[in-house]
Amino acid sequence: MERRNKRVLYVISFLYLAYIFIPLTAAGEYTFKTSVQGKYSLDNYRSVFLENDFFYYVLRSFWLSALSVFITLLFQIPLQTWLHIRQSKLKSVIETASLLPLIIPVVAFAIGAQVAMPMFVQDSVLELPFLYSMLSLPYTYRAIDIGLSAVPLRTLYEAARTSGGSWSKTISAAVIPNIRGAILAAAALGFALCIGEFTLTSLLHWDTFPTWINDVSQDSVLQAITLSVISLILPIFVIAGFAVSFKKEKRPI
Repeated sequence: MERRNKRVLYVISFLYLAYIFIPLTAAGEYTFKTSVQGKYSLDNYRSVFLENDFFYYVLRSFWLSALSVFITLLFQIPLQTWLHIRQSKLKSVIETASLLPLIIPVVAFAIGAQVAMPMFVQDSVLELPFLYSMLSLPYTYRAIDIGLSAVPLRTLYEAARTSGGSWSKTISAAVIPNIRGAILAAAALGFALCIGEFTLTSLLHWDTFPTWINDVSQDSVLQAITLSVISLILPIFVIAGFAVSFKKEKRPI
């Protein structure tokens, strides 16, 4: 029976991976094609990298996404830690509120959230990281929540406070080292969503890598597909970098 369950699991895993990687492989193979039938080259990638604005928009989307992840972790880790320790009734309210970005249409969310911000933020591209962090809330909230639920949080908190640690020291020295996996998952989900976000950015008339891809697609379909493949691969390398750096750090006792 156990062997049969393993076989079913292997089949499901294979089908899932095939569902993800076959379209990606086909798109990747298409980007190497040339106008000559049966010939492949790096011309499409070469032309993309030679575009004047390519690196500008890649770096812009990268630092906006990184800032969004930083804002997300900065606010959510202390808040959720407090909710778990105090076992506050607000936890269920905030958990429900975190689902609102999935319910509210992006058009209404973009205009409403922008108007609620100070004028100096509305006139700056720095409004995007705050909005991105709200859009990713349904995913990042649950990733951190699962991590906090899996550790003896109250014991860690009481041990840190008994040792004379402040609230900030408790978070940085006792909580964060024990939920690194959850932090990595939240950072990965937030970064992947933010770096590929198009609708919100377009509605607010800002230019980032996804909107630039849309502009390029008007002139060259092959370049647009090449850029799309790059935009899919880029977060994978960033997330892999996060994972490697986390593994190199000493595990908490």
